[in-house]
Amino acid sequence: MPKRFGHIIKDVFNTFAQVNREKATGMLDFELKELENIFALLILGGFVGLPSPPSPIAVELLPYMERELIILLSRSDLSQDPLGVLASMLEID
Repeated sequence: MPKRFGHIIKDVFNTFAQVNREKATGMLDFELKELENIFALLILGGFVGLPSPPSPIAVELLPYMERELIILLSRSDLSQDPLGVLASMLEID
């Protein structure tokens, strides 16, 4: 009987540890996406009225911004289609 209780307690602690790891991973993913958004805003800030970096620096950084440019273009395509935006948020194909 005591062995069984010990295993139950061990399983409970393992479950708590797994949940905390998943929460931490989710928070890190969110922070990474936000930092990428901030980076894109700093480089492409001229589109929204923010001062942009010098052109040679921005041109050197463009290869690192391929994903952000794809997202920018897809959002501009969907800007006139609110139903399309809703479908993309719900991941409906």
